[in-house]
Amino acid sequence: MDTKRKLEILADAAKYDASCASSGAARKDSTGSKGVGSTGGSGICHSYTPDGRCVSLLKVLMTNACLYDCHYCINRRSSNVTRARFTPEEVVKLTLDFYKRNYIEGLFLSSGIIRSADYTMELVIEVARKLREEHQFRGYIHLKTIPEASQALIALAGRYADRISINVELPSQQSLDTLAPEKNLARTEEAMGHIREKIDERHAEKRGPDTPKPAPFATGQSTQMLVGADASTDAVILGCADKLYTVHRLRRVYYSAFSPIPEPSAILPLKAPPLIREHRLYQADWLLRFYDFKVEEIASAAEPNLDLALDPKLSWALRNRERFPVDVNRAPREMLLRIPGLGVRNVERIVSARRFTRLRLADLLQLRLQLKKLMPFIITVDHHPARMGLDSDSLRARFLPPPEQIELDFEAPPKPAASDFSSVRSGEL
Repeated sequence: MDTKRKLEILADAAKYDASCASSGAARKDSTGSKGVGSTGGSGICHSYTPDGRCVSLLKVLMTNACLYDCHYCINRRSSNVTRARFTPEEVVKLTLDFYKRNYIEGLFLSSGIIRSADYTMELVIEVARKLREEHQFRGYIHLKTIPEASQALIALAGRYADRISINVELPSQQSLDTLAPEKNLARTEEAMGHIREKIDERHAEKRGPDTPKPAPFATGQSTQMLVGADASTDAVILGCADKLYTVHRLRRVYYSAFSPIPEPSAILPLKAPPLIREHRLYQADWLLRFYDFKVEEIASAAEPNLDLALDPKLSWALRNRERFPVDVNRAPREMLLRIPGLGVRNVERIVSARRFTRLRLADLLQLRLQLKKLMPFIITVDHHPARMGLDSDSLRARFLPPPEQIELDFEAPPKPAASDFSSVRSGEL
């Protein structure tokens, strides 16, 4: 099989992994010699799909052959698909050729498990080693690691990669036992803990002048969770993500809506969940990381699934109307962050501006805020929302999208416009 055909098979097989966004980490050359590629500066371009995924990397598998038989995976052992396998030299050549043509900014490399976890990790590491040491490649490298591999190999992978990741896939061991019996959540978290320790060693601040610097290591780790492949609620998914952020300090948790695969297992759902559910989880994830929300506030035991019709911050505000309206001239920063339509950057601007003047609606307009969304929830010098009907039963209906923009009956995935995802990219929720 020629390289072109292998690339068609193995690039297509890698498309289901969402955790491939570039961190933009700089890899400096301490020797002073010139290398190939960069993770920043001119010549690096990012392309995004309508749902916000970064596609500026050469995203490929070493092989789609696998010892595991995960029901949701098209590359599972029992799947009837065409198999292919790259050699490390072929992946290295493809990466350099694509980079020199300015098609990509780096490499995202994963693999099915062949022979054993350690053998597979050795092949993946060999690609990164050749790029870094033999070809002086300074571009971005993201390596997908295997929790069953030895810690020494995972540590070695971190030396060559800008980011490494281990996919959790499902948020509970019960779901894994059903759909991916070879995988173990505790073992995955243990591997994440070792990676976190290595990252902490690299970023330790207090070093004496004579203290030797630790070996280079990846700047962060990420993971992916499938949405809709099992019966896990949004509360369970977000609870798992919050634990990973808190305990293992992951950079990102990526959510990937389950997509039906050819010749699926009988225990998988027949239909994909609506794509808007994946989007709402990303928005909720943003609230956890940057807006000081707790999982219980976003998805409670009484309402374990997110409102698909409204973004999670707006949904929270409508459930907690007694906390509004908020005076933007007096409210503390943490309460400003909870106002629908106010993002982190504009909260900082408001806090800074109100030190010198009393803010009016015109001032908020200059910040290019969505006043239609803000006005029911805020007080300014020249505005009080008493007449906006904060307690009205019709307030929620004001924010509902047109019927054609969302499917609430799970009949088919909706097709949101690219503008619907701008709030996740900009952080303005």
